[in-house]
Amino acid sequence: MDTAFWVTSGGIVLLLVLSGFFSGSETALTAASRGKLRAQADKGSQGAERALAITEDNERLIGSVLLGNNLVNILATSLATALLTRVFGESGVALATLIMTLLVLIFAEVLPKTYAITNAETAAAAVSGPISVVVKVFSPIVATVRVLVRAVLSVFGVQTDPDDHILAVREEIAGALNLGHSEGVVEKEDRDRILGALDLSDRTVEEIMLHRSGIEMINADDDPETVLSQCLASSHTRLPVYRDEPENIIGVVHAKDLLRAIDKLVRGPDADPAGLSRFQVGDVAMAPYFVPETTTLDDQMREFLRRHTHFALVVDEYGALQGLITLEDILEEIVGEIADEFDEAKEPEFIADTDGTYTLDGAMTIRDANRALDWSLPDDEAVTLAGLVIHEAQTIPAEGQVFSFHGFRFEVASREANRLAELKVRKVG
Repeated sequence: MDTAFWVTSGGIVLLLVLSGFFSGSETALTAASRGKLRAQADKGSQGAERALAITEDNERLIGSVLLGNNLVNILATSLATALLTRVFGESGVALATLIMTLLVLIFAEVLPKTYAITNAETAAAAVSGPISVVVKVFSPIVATVRVLVRAVLSVFGVQTDPDDHILAVREEIAGALNLGHSEGVVEKEDRDRILGALDLSDRTVEEIMLHRSGIEMINADDDPETVLSQCLASSHTRLPVYRDEPENIIGVVHAKDLLRAIDKLVRGPDADPAGLSRFQVGDVAMAPYFVPETTTLDDQMREFLRRHTHFALVVDEYGALQGLITLEDILEEIVGEIADEFDEAKEPEFIADTDGTYTLDGAMTIRDANRALDWSLPDDEAVTLAGLVIHEAQTIPAEGQVFSFHGFRFEVASREANRLAELKVRKVG
């Protein structure tokens, strides 16, 4: 055991340390939460700032770290083989393989990676400086390897986009929330609010609008007393005004504008006992605001805020009235049902029978049912529960018919004309 033996042994130990450093760095930088790193960077952490910068291009980062890790592992194994062959002869090859496998597994893989996973953000900030240097040094080689890898993948029909992230931010947040809820860390209401806000850009006004069959309207040709009585009896402050037929919307009247105009006629300077008879609801109606049914909720909310209005009428591609949507409808998709003193008291919507069957309104949206009951019914082909049953059945079912699909049992409890009024739904399996 001369000087060369100890120098070689020291080199192997150093290379194992470097291997552990590369393995731990890769795990720390890929496992670290970018949100937590951003919070640390905002507090002045230079390491966190560097970690954020080098993880922007994960492909280059991982390529550089793997290149460094493979270099030191191969070199360490070669030195160990040469050293042990010199000492033990031909049996030194097998001995070197066994010893290096154990050393690399324990000290260069499991140990550093376990620490890195346990302290991902701290470790990522700590190693970001040396790793950023490694990435710069190995960039030319990694770039060449990337081109070669894409060329090989393209032969098998696999296309890669260098601008794609491994996980979209929204998917990462949604996954973390669902995982937190399943583990009892995140409350269901908190999860639903955040997911509701994230989903606004993926959903359209058609999905949550009040259908035209349920819109309360004012006939512009009604006498003033009828119009006044209807507005006072209504629970809404804004009502569409139509002439001749409900499809022909000529404006939207606000209850306050209506009362101001009538007050001026009956109590103003030019008031007279017959002043109310001269009132025309069209004179105080605002111009109607129409939006396409394909507008996303995110865009519609921004448009409401820009226009300083809360009320829009929804039309289809032919300009036919489909329904109406308000700012409150969009907010309810985030925070849940918003009730005020004018809303009618409703019976509890989600009461299960002894066998777990829920009797639900057919007009209830699939999304509302999923959120309230933690179901996973698909809403790609239909908006409401009734629409889902009709889509799957490919017909309008009769009362009493039963269907099973998507892991649920659906029974048509009641039908009004062509509308499925009530459904009994039970999860099976």
